[in-house]
Amino acid sequence: MFTFAAIRQTTPEIRGDGLVLRSPRQNDYSAWRKLRLDSRTFLMPFEPRWPEAELSARSFAARVRRNRRDALYGTEFSLFIFTQSGRLSTLVGGMTLSNVRRRAFQNVTLGYWMGEQFAGKGIMTRSVALILPFVFDSLNLHRIEAACLPDNTASRRVLSANGFREIGIAENYLQINGEWRDHMLFALTREHYDNLAG
Repeated sequence: MFTFAAIRQTTPEIRGDGLVLRSPRQNDYSAWRKLRLDSRTFLMPFEPRWPEAELSARSFAARVRRNRRDALYGTEFSLFIFTQSGRLSTLVGGMTLSNVRRRAFQNVTLGYWMGEQFAGKGIMTRSVALILPFVFDSLNLHRIEAACLPDNTASRRVLSANGFREIGIAENYLQINGEWRDHMLFALTREHYDNLAG
């Protein structure tokens, strides 16, 4: 049985630069569903296909439980991105730190999405910048990697602006919108991160 106290200790809430990054909560469902529905056509070329049940309240509740469990075990951290203006908080997108690997690898994979109406405003670049201290200082990992479609120039800009280096192309890497697609691979190591910060 998981306790709320244990979950709170392992789930980050990161604030800065007018943003809040935190794990999904049950009461986020309506805002999340609306943002995903409104952005469906925009996101379709960049994501796996969604089953019809994906946006149901039941599916969302299961997602929240899974996110809490994964954070408790330190294997994955799913975060929503909110803009913050005074007391007004608006859900704009999300990011996931997945496949946390320890031992000799000390690596994590970053993924993210942005609602259509909030894209192109620099929010994701700022969000990735906010998550990096959590990756390197709190989780004490050595490397963070990310992948994007070769023609996704916006995502490539986000990664480059945060010091990620392009390390190659992975053939048929992920199934996107029903097709296996090549992806550009990017990575940021602790050494390069420290040099950027210093």
